[in-house]
Amino acid sequence: MTDLNALLTRMTDTLGAAEVADWGDISLQLEALREMKVQSPWPSANCAARSGVGFVTFDYGIDGVSIEISKYADCIESLLSGADSALPVHFIGGDFYAQADSVIRPHWRRFKINGVNGWSKWDDGTWFARLFYEVMPPNSDGSREMARGIWAQAVRIAGDLGVYVAAHNIGLLIPVNINSNPGNPAYALGMILAGELLGAYVINSNHDYYWEGGKPTSEYEPGEDLGVRDHFFKNIDNRAFFSMFKQLYPWNGRRWLQVNINELQTKHLIEIDGFASDRVHELSTTISDEFLAEYTAEEVRSARRRMACILADGADRPHSVAVDEHLANLGTWMGAQRPLVVGAEAGLSFDPEADSLVYLLQPTRIISRKRIERDLHLIGALLQTPVFREKFDAEERSLVLHITGPTPIEHQADLQVVMEAYREVVERTGETGKRVFIAFSVGTEEHPAFGDRGYARLHIEDIYRMATAVVFPSETEGRGLPIIESGACGVPIICSRYEPEAVFAGVVGKHLPADEQINYIPFPEREFTPEFLADLAALLLDGIGREENRRHNRHAVGARYGREMLMRAFSKLIEAV
Repeated sequence: MTDLNALLTRMTDTLGAAEVADWGDISLQLEALREMKVQSPWPSANCAARSGVGFVTFDYGIDGVSIEISKYADCIESLLSGADSALPVHFIGGDFYAQADSVIRPHWRRFKINGVNGWSKWDDGTWFARLFYEVMPPNSDGSREMARGIWAQAVRIAGDLGVYVAAHNIGLLIPVNINSNPGNPAYALGMILAGELLGAYVINSNHDYYWEGGKPTSEYEPGEDLGVRDHFFKNIDNRAFFSMFKQLYPWNGRRWLQVNINELQTKHLIEIDGFASDRVHELSTTISDEFLAEYTAEEVRSARRRMACILADGADRPHSVAVDEHLANLGTWMGAQRPLVVGAEAGLSFDPEADSLVYLLQPTRIISRKRIERDLHLIGALLQTPVFREKFDAEERSLVLHITGPTPIEHQADLQVVMEAYREVVERTGETGKRVFIAFSVGTEEHPAFGDRGYARLHIEDIYRMATAVVFPSETEGRGLPIIESGACGVPIICSRYEPEAVFAGVVGKHLPADEQINYIPFPEREFTPEFLADLAALLLDGIGREENRRHNRHAVGARYGREMLMRAFSKLIEAV
């Protein structure tokens, strides 16, 4: 059996001797890598996995990818741990934000590699902009300079990753989105170099691909809307670069298994990219037993009480920052992103435990494709609807739109759009608007004051339970976890039929018997009809239809997304690598 440390030495020597002057040279190095056929230190993927599993992504926080990785780790640990010892689980990435503590268990090890974060967090976005937003003429000095720079970074990343893998005897690597969504091509290349030259088994988990919602300008019809990922095709005419680029996303390696989250991705890899069908699989998600557990009205109040403590920085009730003040200081707030509540004026408040509170939950980060401004358009339309407005005013109700996730630094403009939409709502609704708030918890699930008050930390299922309804007007999704999670908690969801349509249909279960389909309220794409607004007012203010929906969705989700199903899926994947 090959020694892992000997492979590390060989990798260092091989990469140190490589000469790269342009993109074509990188492609040649990749072809040479295929021919080397490194023998693995482990006789099988099962043996490799039991030695240690390393999850690899850009960064860890409270985003959907981090949450899914946590679920994967939990299932693999349960699957492969022995009676006397737990499976070594490693989380590898460029950043570990404070919110990651809620998804990464204390005994799971962490390893930070400099320079492997993505998009604008990858060296302040310099490399990303030059690759995907600026023209890089073929055979130009600038193109060659970029090739050399990317290769140098990849070699360093491979070295850092390789040293850690060898030191901890990690046999199975599970990169998530590194080799499908091009936030950092140097990282993708480094992942390939280390994985292949160390003989590791790789389950390449792909949540998003660069071609989902993007294509070259030449393929657009007149008047067709542009895609959110068109920038990845900016330098398609630099053939040497783009040929190399396509090899990375994803890499068709000897011990690499491609694992997607929907059928459309699988068809693309097999029918367009030419992957063998037995090397491409799909992996669903799972819902914890805690999500599916019954809960009481007091538990809802408890969750709201704890969240109010977070939003109020340790006090009982949050008091608002004025919307104009928050907009004026948006850049400063982006740097720290502390929880807060924004109101029409400063110092306004609401009772978080009041049964009359309308609590709308947007359980996502703030990025343009989530279209969170549509939530505000809906709230504005409700407040202009007599059947809603009259009861809302007569009972002096309050409404909170709570956005749970942070705003990635490159999406400040998207947050600005959301805040302008909120300001328009409160300006148009006068005194009523003073009882409409927008809350930002930025992935925070506990506060130092919890200890003194005897509060337990919040978990994601607690946050869903706070909601009168979940709002999810997303434009595109690789899966759409909020639909599944809200269904598990029995909370109504108002969601768009996002693209790809087949992915949305798969999540809600349109192809399944009626009792296994997740019920949802379609988020209108155009105007909100009087009938829609009247039905929504009845749900939000009177709870009409809520209990029937709760029972149905909890059953449907429980039947389709149990934890045992994901564990069986991982067992099959490990055997297939």
